[in-house]
Amino acid sequence: MCLSIPARIEEINGEMARCSVGQAEYEASLQMLDINELAVGDYVLLHTGFALQKISEEEAIETLKLFDEFEAFNESLDEEEKQSGQRIV
Repeated sequence: MCLSIPARIEEINGEMARCSVGQAEYEASLQMLDINELAVGDYVLLHTGFALQKISEEEAIETLKLFDEFEAFNESLDEEEKQSGQRIV
């Protein structure tokens, strides 16, 4: 199973794009997609430097929201582990 992240296209240069996820920026290859169907402001799923699929803004926002919730959950587990002195699996 692979993990891809939703990213917003900020700039397109030929078959490459500068994409953002929150405050982070990544260079991504667009070779796996139809470049004629992409524009600045579109969202794509990124995996290991490749844009795999164009997605809607709504899908991107919902997925990023789930990532934030998962991160908050992990942080709360870490805090519980620190307080109890036990490792939570």
